[in-house]
Amino acid sequence: MTTKSIILALATLITGFLLGMLTSSQLRSQRLKPVRVFFSEERFKEGMYQAIQPTKEQKEKIDKILDKYSKLNGETGEAFRKEFETRMEKFRSEIEVNLTPEQIARLKELDEQRKELVKVRRRGNRADFDVFKREHNDSADFN
Repeated sequence: MTTKSIILALATLITGFLLGMLTSSQLRSQRLKPVRVFFSEERFKEGMYQAIQPTKEQKEKIDKILDKYSKLNGETGEAFRKEFETRMEKFRSEIEVNLTPEQIARLKELDEQRKELVKVRRRGNRADFDVFKREHNDSADFN
């Protein structure tokens, strides 16, 4: 094979790989979009208004119901996050006794990255999230 053939083959493979990654990410994002509506109080209300498209007469009654359930959903999400953190702390305390210092350090680094990701996601700024992914050059899919 000539050098040009090898370069062309590599460029084709790299382009295909990148297109596949982008397509996969977009597909997952679109599939999760309806689920993400329920994670914040404001998104829940906005998503429901968009789906229901209430009349002015309905809006008064629906507002009260949406306020009630958006608050309940927010509380449920917060309880889930607290329970998750508690379980992760228990997990780390049980697993660390079986790990080397280097493995513990990697686990702590992963945990710090996860905490930073949560902060970035809560701010809701997609640009910040993209910067976070680039800075950590992580192969994990955070989308």
